[in-house]
Amino acid sequence: MPSTVIPDEHRADVVTLWEYHDMKHRVRPADIAIGLGSHDIGVAVRAVELYEAGAVPLLLFTGANAPTTVKRFPRGEAVHYREHALEHGVPDEAITIETRARNTAENFEFSRKVLQDNGVEISSAMLISRPYQERRSYATCKKLWPELDIVCTSRRPPIDEYVAGIGDAEFVIGMLVGDTQRITVFAEAGYAIPQEIPAEVRTAYDRLVAAGYTSRLIP
Repeated sequence: MPSTVIPDEHRADVVTLWEYHDMKHRVRPADIAIGLGSHDIGVAVRAVELYEAGAVPLLLFTGANAPTTVKRFPRGEAVHYREHALEHGVPDEAITIETRARNTAENFEFSRKVLQDNGVEISSAMLISRPYQERRSYATCKKLWPELDIVCTSRRPPIDEYVAGIGDAEFVIGMLVGDTQRITVFAEAGYAIPQEIPAEVRTAYDRLVAAGYTSRLIP
């Protein structure tokens, strides 16, 4: 069984990356909430919370599958998110799904097209992601959909509770490290706007890579 405990010797570095990816945006009403596909059902949980609070009138879930999600969500990320929202009282007419996207850039590209095809015009959105994807979501959306007024949010329990919910500390740490690398790599590739990476974040990232948390690094 995978461990659900963050190793003490790596805890400070893990927390540093966890905090870095939190955009700390203040939630405000928007035209729509866009839930980005991942292995984390917390995206759908957060979307339902926002809908119930009256912060958004519409939900759009986007995502096909990836190696890290196919076992958890075999019918596709967006499909499972939609099912969760329906089970928790969101009416079907308030939910749109996009089922082809396999990366964050495609999440925005294909979501935009789905909305256009359905005649839905938006000027603002709340982007819902897993907690450590907020910064990358923001940077990608600002590059590919710059005119959209966005706020980033996530279901963000205390980190130990989050890791226990996912059920695998090594997996979560690997994802944190991978998302940190992607902040730089994707900006250099033109998929995202650049983001400042403080020295302490770079140091924490380097130590975790050296410790072997490399499963989600791009070669």
